[in-house]
Amino acid sequence: MSTKRMITSEDLYRMHWVSDPAVSPENGATAYILKSVNDKQDGYITQIRLIKPDGGEDVPFAAGEQDAAPQWSPDGSQLAFLRKKGEANQVWLLPAHGGEAQAVTGLKHGVSAFKWSPDGTALLLRAEVPDDADEAVDGMSKDETKRPQEKIVDRIRCKADGVGLLNNRRTHLFIFNIASKSSEQLTDGAFDIGSFDWSPDGTQIAYTTKLPTEEFADADLRPTNDLYVISREGGEARQLTDGKIRISFISFIPDGKQILMLADDMSCGYATLTRIHLIPAEGGEYRALYTDLDIQLGHSCVSDMRSGAGTPPLYTADQKSVYIQVTQNGRVEIARFALDGSDFEIVAGGDREIYQFALAPDGSFVFAAADPLNPGDLYRMELSTGAETRLTDCNGELWSELELSLPEEFQFTTGDGWPLQGWIIKPVAFKEGTKVPAVLEIHGGPQVMYGHTFMHEFQLLAAAGFAVFYTNPRGGHGYGQKHVNTVRGDYGGRDFQDLIETVDHVLERFPFVDGSRLGVTGGSYGGFMTNWIVGHTDRFRAAVTQRSISNWLSFYGVSDIGYHFTEDQIWGNAWADFDKLWKHSPLAYVKNVTTPLLILHGEQDLRCPIEQGEQLFVALKRLGKQTQLIRFPEANHDLSRSGNPYLRTRRLSHIVRWFDEHIEK
Repeated sequence: MSTKRMITSEDLYRMHWVSDPAVSPENGATAYILKSVNDKQDGYITQIRLIKPDGGEDVPFAAGEQDAAPQWSPDGSQLAFLRKKGEANQVWLLPAHGGEAQAVTGLKHGVSAFKWSPDGTALLLRAEVPDDADEAVDGMSKDETKRPQEKIVDRIRCKADGVGLLNNRRTHLFIFNIASKSSEQLTDGAFDIGSFDWSPDGTQIAYTTKLPTEEFADADLRPTNDLYVISREGGEARQLTDGKIRISFISFIPDGKQILMLADDMSCGYATLTRIHLIPAEGGEYRALYTDLDIQLGHSCVSDMRSGAGTPPLYTADQKSVYIQVTQNGRVEIARFALDGSDFEIVAGGDREIYQFALAPDGSFVFAAADPLNPGDLYRMELSTGAETRLTDCNGELWSELELSLPEEFQFTTGDGWPLQGWIIKPVAFKEGTKVPAVLEIHGGPQVMYGHTFMHEFQLLAAAGFAVFYTNPRGGHGYGQKHVNTVRGDYGGRDFQDLIETVDHVLERFPFVDGSRLGVTGGSYGGFMTNWIVGHTDRFRAAVTQRSISNWLSFYGVSDIGYHFTEDQIWGNAWADFDKLWKHSPLAYVKNVTTPLLILHGEQDLRCPIEQGEQLFVALKRLGKQTQLIRFPEANHDLSRSGNPYLRTRRLSHIVRWFDEHIEK
């Protein structure tokens, strides 16, 4: 008889998460971030730990509790990292062989990212530059600073989820000299720095940004950006690209002759697959590699265990190939791409989510990976043999107490001939021969993917007696360009049909699922689709919509991305395409709703602002429908992944409660 217990929402407080592996070029020691919930259960502690070169001893390495982004110096003698004290992150340095960490930068608004120079004598920093408003505040008396200050908004890009209202500061590059402990601003102007990198000889710096063009007088409206190169000594930057691609990452090839760009040509809007592009460092035509490879480059798998993941491309020792993550068929894997375009292979894969990785001096990988029964640990893989060694077991004690349910993968073909991948999780206490209620989960995005990874929400529902099933309908990643592009202009069309056919397939294939006791839930795009579903079918006994979209007309103006996302995804705007936006709005079908609907929304969500949930709630209440709105104070769009831990547990508990109340067990 098993002595293990069911997972609870409060088990979140005991979970740990590993990330940001960084391997010393000196001796192969691995620094990484260990994240845990703080004692007040209202935030997180992030600490740097060190795994000794032999992979045995795992010890605390820095004394801070808000540390991030560890990077070894080129010679491995020092570890640089970001530490938050007060409101801003600064760069700190810690000797590799022990000692006290020291803050080395003191920029007014902190540092958002940094890179070591190739010779280890300097750091390239990305940071906000003080603006006129800062100078005005600096000149105020103490009493004046206590008064409320008006905010003058000139830019359409005036807010960002997780940040709030933006100021007029611009983000620029600085060079910090280690020896003199001084910083010099390298770039300046009415633009913001995106990706950046040093040339291998340290004399040039490449970066991406957006400047106004003849077509886009307002650079905030430009969907693409450009690559520039500037001398380390400053001066005028050279523009290398032609404004026709959207660049997400850049780095110099180790020989310094070319620059690699991860970019897309936006031929399918925001659904366009990312490709490797190469351009001569001195300027010239760029070319895309592996254009016949129908795979998304980078990390596009969703989980409620982390917010943001992925590792920039890393080069092989012989400098002839590059390692890049790829997203396909429910997996996130590491692939090697020959830089001459001749060869591609998966070097680390399997039914899991490899969410970050690093290269060791001996040619091995250290990577962070999660699977359906593990939120994530570090592993070392010998590239020559494929042999793996587990380096951490950060949730071993907690996991030894829990009974979890392993998802079963299934495949089926839709009525119009499209293959779909899905998974089903049986209730933890499932008994053969019985029928059980089930919940359909729908991911956000929609240009992301469910995969072989751990989901606390899914396991909690399985512990509560529900089967859980989920898939990647059209519009999601994992299948290639045609699949991910199909939903654009058709929200609530073929994607809705894919989900209904998934329900039909599950009921036919898994007879233990009771088709009369179904629930549905999802967040963001999944919340939109939940709202759409309850307005178009009564097959579900209960529904929970999370951080959702209900009205594209108002979303256009209130979301931090509404003005460009709506045009790209729905193919219209609020004044020229009123009927189209309303046609695709779940609020237009609110009279049809008979399913009890729970609405969960963060009050500081700027991606799908809470007015989206409020409109739906008011309409449902006015029509006498069964509904409830739960507001989460100070919570943004990332509540389920990185929000206040206490509110995360409350959110999970309300989801289970609603299904328990409205679906018979």
